[in-house]
Amino acid sequence: MLRLVIATGNAGKLKELRQLLPPPGFEVLPQSEFTSVSVEETGLSFVENAILKARHAAQASGLPAIADDSGLEVDALGGAPGIYSARYAGEGASDEDNLRKLLAALEGKPLAERTARYQCALAFMRSPVDASPLICQASWEGRITTQPRGTGGFGYDPIFELPDRGVTVAELPAEEKNLLSHRGKALRALVARLREIYPIGS
Repeated sequence: MLRLVIATGNAGKLKELRQLLPPPGFEVLPQSEFTSVSVEETGLSFVENAILKARHAAQASGLPAIADDSGLEVDALGGAPGIYSARYAGEGASDEDNLRKLLAALEGKPLAERTARYQCALAFMRSPVDASPLICQASWEGRITTQPRGTGGFGYDPIFELPDRGVTVAELPAEEKNLLSHRGKALRALVARLREIYPIGS
């Protein structure tokens, strides 16, 4: 079994990552068991921020760490909110605050101009001084609706629609979201690489 710390204070992300890293291969511990201090996300890309967070969690816990940095890119907004997705409406903004700001920014835009994608970068660091962290990235294409729909997921899921299915991510069962999502795809790629390095059971 590989003991890992997950570098997030986001309950939704922690739940998803635990579902994707189940026992007996993994024991997933939240960063909150070791520190209440969060690292400042000063990177200019998803990868840079993921590395910053993984290094901080490994330092605090003494364990290997996985950190995710993810966000939403909206083409009509030049890729915003991007790395600022969690704080699009300001520091301490709620999911609802961020949704309202994004919908207001896209008001009047037709569906054809509301294309967007979720991006995820995962970093795995064996220790705080790991000079060659494992990085896996994935994306998920969709578009922004005009109104929130669904009660599942978190973040922008109620307004992120999958055009080929006609549903928002918040309307998907959790298992299906994990199968399709940017984070699920990146994490499965990371797990495959971890299994090449560590003797982890299937």
